[in-house]
Amino acid sequence: MATEIQIGEEFLFDMDSPVFDPDPSTLKTGLTLRAAQWADLEPVAQLILAVCTSDGDPTVALTPKELESDWKSPGFTLATDAWVVTAADGRVVGYEEFVNRYAHASLQGDGYVHLDFMGNGIGTAMLRALEERARKEIELADPDLRVFIRNGMAIGDTVSREMHENEGYKPIRFFWRMEITLDGPPPAPVWPEGVELRPFELEKHNYAVHLAHEEAFSDHWGHTPHTYDDWQHRMNNEEMDPSLWFIAWDGDKIAGYALCRYRNGNGWVGSLGVRRPWRKHGLGLALLYHSFGEFHKRGTPVISLGVDAASQTGATYLYQKAGMHVAAEYVSYEKELRPGREVDST
Repeated sequence: MATEIQIGEEFLFDMDSPVFDPDPSTLKTGLTLRAAQWADLEPVAQLILAVCTSDGDPTVALTPKELESDWKSPGFTLATDAWVVTAADGRVVGYEEFVNRYAHASLQGDGYVHLDFMGNGIGTAMLRALEERARKEIELADPDLRVFIRNGMAIGDTVSREMHENEGYKPIRFFWRMEITLDGPPPAPVWPEGVELRPFELEKHNYAVHLAHEEAFSDHWGHTPHTYDDWQHRMNNEEMDPSLWFIAWDGDKIAGYALCRYRNGNGWVGSLGVRRPWRKHGLGLALLYHSFGEFHKRGTPVISLGVDAASQTGATYLYQKAGMHVAAEYVSYEKELRPGREVDST
């Protein structure tokens, strides 16, 4: 919990106070910036859904369960890593969170402002609180590492984009949510010779899938290593359905996988990976068609996934070949807080 106290151009935080006292020239009268509390969970989830809906893509909104899981993530402390802005009537109209993605150097924010309260300084106040929190994290990073913070937003959110640029952020990468609506069963998957699907057993296979995922995504832009404990928290939550985890084996080795689930009522291919020795043999397409087919059997015609628009592995071409199209576009902004060696070269 923190109070923002302006001293010159610096913003300091009194960690013993439950409420921020933001610069009045930034946050208008009647609005309060404070640390998030567990009682804010449902209101924050409702805010995220409202903002994503106004942006035209409610599919990507976090459910209350997903938000709860995020707040319980290892290393995340609600009292210091999340903020809300409340109106005079107590309604939550703004939310921002801070995440240490890797090594206290690859940092991330995620913020939302209610459409009815735009133009009241909420976004700027939260973004500055986020940066101050991020600068405290620098003290824990190796002294030679480059430290940066990244935020993502809908491509058409010109207000957020301008606000970030005014605060020194630059656009660095674009991402797509791709989608398909099935009007019948998809083509049957054709598996490469020697590769087969086997039923996924959580206790028996989970660690091997974690290792396969780390290898498959190691050459993706922005990937940072995750520990097995972090993997278990992120992937094995209450909404995880083992029957939607499709693992392709070549003998005793995992060749590829598609980890699917439901998200806001639609099918979601959360992670699809093929390890290097099995690439360019049609395995990715086979996994995708198998995933589509399983959702079709369950009466779910709309299936989505997220992808780097400039994927080095050609994922966008694969998804287009499978009949998917770009349904929404997002942009990632970055602000460098300290120059140095890239974290992904450690």
